[in-house]
Amino acid sequence: MSEWSGFSYIVTNLARFVRPHEITFSGVNSALPMLACLLAKRAYPFAFTYINVAGGVDPSPSKVPISSSDPVLAEGSRAIFANEDFYDLCTRGQMDLCFLGAAQVDGLGRTNVSCIGDWHAPKVRLPGGGGGAVMLPTARRAVTWRTEHSRRTLVETLDFVTASGGMHGVVTPIAVFTKRDGRLVLTSWHPGATLGEVRERTGFAFEADGAEPTAPPTQAEAQALAALDPNGQFERDAAIRLR
Repeated sequence: MSEWSGFSYIVTNLARFVRPHEITFSGVNSALPMLACLLAKRAYPFAFTYINVAGGVDPSPSKVPISSSDPVLAEGSRAIFANEDFYDLCTRGQMDLCFLGAAQVDGLGRTNVSCIGDWHAPKVRLPGGGGGAVMLPTARRAVTWRTEHSRRTLVETLDFVTASGGMHGVVTPIAVFTKRDGRLVLTSWHPGATLGEVRERTGFAFEADGAEPTAPPTQAEAQALAALDPNGQFERDAAIRLR
């Protein structure tokens, strides 16, 4: 349990979705996926193309910015992508992996980033679909994350369906889900939690056949994350609690 904080659990397990020789994208307000992509570049012995919403393509930033949209993420790039290029790459079927945020996720892997409550009289009006409404259905795989694992974020019924179609995985502070046969299934859980706790805190029913406690971070993963966040600023800002 001591090897995983909620922060390191999310970042590292997002990174584990990255595959060799693929094109991977991280977007706006996505500091944890940004760190995951930079971690994968440092920790894994394979090449992949990393594109970010700042326009960078395989950048070599001089610093790790707080914002995932910071222009520093274009430093050293071998090309510059505009926003329309991300969408074009997706709709042509050439975006292998997109990290896309969500306020709510249901058991079918659909997402809500539009509103909490009734659309006509919402409790909270959210930013809206943006690129996610295009990229979730068209990317080969999409992965989202939640810094809170609860029945209000992992829900049986979305308050509003913003996007659907391409969800491949969900990472929270205590669990990793992947999609199989049209539904999210549990792949692994934080060793400091239990399968029963994951079920209790999840609003939708899920299968857990073959699931087991998540493998601890490798030395390369731990060293890469420590180098990316040497003063713990990202971890403090994320303020992720296991419970």
